[in-house]
Amino acid sequence: MGVEDDGKISGLTRSLREIETWAVNIAHNNVRPAAALDWRTVVLDEDKEVVVINLHSDLFEKPYEAKVGNDWTAFFRSGTTSRVATREEIWRLHKTAQIARYEIKPVPHTNICSLDLDRVENYFIVILKRDAPSLDEQESWSKILTNLDILTEHEDELLATAAGLLLFGKNPNRRLPQAGITATAYPGEEKDYNRIDNEIIRGPLVSSRTTDQQIIEKGVIDRAQDFVMRNIRSEARLNGAVRTNKKELPESAIREAIVNAVVHRDYTIAGTDIEVSLYSDRLEVISPGKLPNGATVEKIKEGNRVTRNKLLKDIIRDYQYIEHQGMGIRNKLISSMREHNGTEPDLIEEESRFIVRLWKTKPPRA
Repeated sequence: MGVEDDGKISGLTRSLREIETWAVNIAHNNVRPAAALDWRTVVLDEDKEVVVINLHSDLFEKPYEAKVGNDWTAFFRSGTTSRVATREEIWRLHKTAQIARYEIKPVPHTNICSLDLDRVENYFIVILKRDAPSLDEQESWSKILTNLDILTEHEDELLATAAGLLLFGKNPNRRLPQAGITATAYPGEEKDYNRIDNEIIRGPLVSSRTTDQQIIEKGVIDRAQDFVMRNIRSEARLNGAVRTNKKELPESAIREAIVNAVVHRDYTIAGTDIEVSLYSDRLEVISPGKLPNGATVEKIKEGNRVTRNKLLKDIIRDYQYIEHQGMGIRNKLISSMREHNGTEPDLIEEESRFIVRLWKTKPPRA
């Protein structure tokens, strides 16, 4: 605003409030999908003030369309001019958006300072057993983390990726409202206003550890597992002369259900947590989104290895939350439940979510 089509600087003729309202209306009502924007004022020739507006493009939302009259039209930028995009150009933009992975998407308004570098350093030194630069060598860390897709360049800025923020972010939920787990323990077999325990679990997914793998600071995965373990009962049993305590559910199956949800959920569904719900007869772990990449319940029961979030999976595997064969559903979830109490986990795919249900005792079947 304040610059004519021929490049002449005329300066602002409207108040900043009017300009902000106008720009927001254009971004939300005349661009599809609605675009995020920021703007700033700049003083140029002869103390004339202009407004610079920046619309944030998103690879995963392209192609954008502008409203022209009553129609929506996609434009293609060529140098300093714009023209109506061809059918082939629109098709290529659609294909690019489908191929791109959400987990390596740049997250606006983030940078390297959005990451907990102490936790990142712990990952390199303790988990990977690699040398790492000192924490004050920010340029070195920027190069390393860009190569790992923890950071990414976008519009001349170095931003944290979705995966980087989920794994190592200081406050992931601030920029990714879908980052986290809501855990609730109910007294009966259905959701109820009466709750035994409830925790909104936020923070980075992984825990920092000592060299002998003792946890220093717990991440979301371990905190969610702790929630379930403290809310399930133990049953005392005699095995000969030895008294043992047996939990209602095996720890390995609990962890696998939580890790599976964290790794495979659809993070493009914003504002929706993973749900960990404990009832008197069962545990349910619900992750937003359908199974990825053509997977089916039957295939994953047989050990079919598919993933939506490869970077998340690889780094979480480094922490040994996932076995290297990638057969956790079959080898940990199903096998440990059969061995524990003879039950079969329910694996249920619905329209917009995937449910893992672990039974404390054999459930009633229709």
